[in-house]
Amino acid sequence: MTSDFLVIGTGIAGLTFAIRAAEHGTVTVITKGKPMESNTAWAQGGIAGVLPENLRETGDNVEIHVADTLDAGAGLCDENAVRAILAEGAETIDQLIKSGVDFDKNGKDFSLGKEGGHSHRRILHSKDTTGMEIAESLLEVARKKTNITILEEHFAIDLITSGKLGMVSEDRILGAYVLDEKNSQVHTFRSDRVILATGGCGKVYLYTTNPDSATGDGVAMAWRAGARISNMEFVQFHPTCFFNPAATGPKARSFLVSEAVRGEGGILRDANGYEFMEKYDPRKSLAPRDIVARAIDHEIKKTGAHCVYLDVTHKPKGFMKERFPHIYKTLLEFGHDCEKEPIPVVPAAHYQCGGVVTDVNGKTDIRGLFAIGEVACTGLHGANRLASNSLLEGHVMARLALAEILRIYPFSRPTPDAPTIPPWEHGDTAPPDEQVVIYHNWDEIRRLMWDYVSIVRTTNRLERAAHRLINLRKEVRSFYWGHRVTSDILELRNLVATASLVVDCALRRKESRGIHYTLDYPEQDTKSCKPITLRRF
Repeated sequence: MTSDFLVIGTGIAGLTFAIRAAEHGTVTVITKGKPMESNTAWAQGGIAGVLPENLRETGDNVEIHVADTLDAGAGLCDENAVRAILAEGAETIDQLIKSGVDFDKNGKDFSLGKEGGHSHRRILHSKDTTGMEIAESLLEVARKKTNITILEEHFAIDLITSGKLGMVSEDRILGAYVLDEKNSQVHTFRSDRVILATGGCGKVYLYTTNPDSATGDGVAMAWRAGARISNMEFVQFHPTCFFNPAATGPKARSFLVSEAVRGEGGILRDANGYEFMEKYDPRKSLAPRDIVARAIDHEIKKTGAHCVYLDVTHKPKGFMKERFPHIYKTLLEFGHDCEKEPIPVVPAAHYQCGGVVTDVNGKTDIRGLFAIGEVACTGLHGANRLASNSLLEGHVMARLALAEILRIYPFSRPTPDAPTIPPWEHGDTAPPDEQVVIYHNWDEIRRLMWDYVSIVRTTNRLERAAHRLINLRKEVRSFYWGHRVTSDILELRNLVATASLVVDCALRRKESRGIHYTLDYPEQDTKSCKPITLRRF
């Protein structure tokens, strides 16, 4: 299949790019599951943006938003990228409204929320299902575009580059090999413009707020293709994931209690009911996520408790049901009335701050390959993402990426003299005869990462994880080449590659900064304050 643009992923970044690119050529959008299985669709909180009413109501402006972002990023943000992306906040909100997104309002003005690390109210939301509202609106627009073809259950296996085909004059993108999961057939998708919008890697960890699709596919594919990967040690843990050992199923283990709950007055308390965050930061429960997550981790380990509690019982009756209906309803389904008793919470892997190295336009090292959204590392987030900047980044990068493609790359379909792409190489076509072993490896990777590479780290733990991952990569490689390829094997292959990149970056950072905290190097080191960048040769 040939198209002018090949987009991999259906979150805010991928769909925004596809909608705008459809005005210039044919667009193929592939997603390994269903279009709504994305981190965007799961986002409860909101989208940060400085609007005219911000200045009028609170005195907020883009410069203050920049300062908050730089502070959260702990010295590793690219200030130029921060300014370029945050300056587009008002335009992003305007474009989303035109796409059909319905943000909450108080009268004629938007209802602006506040989250950890933000000094002002600047978060727009649609109740507590903002991401779902955005994803559904963009998907509806995309489906109406005749130039867009959306293919569900199509798993991108590997990127195709001229370098991999032995063409040494220039390394450029040629397309991707894609598994049609419905009929187990592998097809070649040809395009000179490939956009990775695959989201993050939360499923690398045992406990995560991410959907099952977040297995680091884009990072792993880009790594294998030879693109640079940076700052993967910075995996952000959301402080407040619902904890209920009596509840079962993936939804119970990964249900996020939005940071916006703390923004609206929720208080973190220990098992005895005492507010503990004042011991760790003057901003208390509204400190940045890295500080809050470490504080909760410390309190749990110090007391031996299974969790801490997010208390909203002091809010007026009906407040949670009105402001956070999804959270309120879901907690009730688990037998918990948050208006009557505090919510038990624990940290869980939430957001990938590093990723494929790009400029602010999403351009990678490989000509024609762009990465946008969570899969990309622009320098916006630095060592710790400021809450609600991610949806903004995804939309802005999609727009900037398209503008850059139209500016620097001649627009023409692949010509007859384009390189001949060989069929995808694979191993034995026999179906996996030991599916239980595949699932065991999947579980082992996630438990290993949770035990050795989570909120608080040590060099000894990281080295143990690295050693075990070497053996796991060998085992997974044997599955990949020895059996008929399935989505389970492909995800496992990407999962172990991404986990290894997280560990390798963490071992190279000889300091504690942002969301990377190690007991062996507990202080920040100005000499070490630089991106950790890896590349496969």
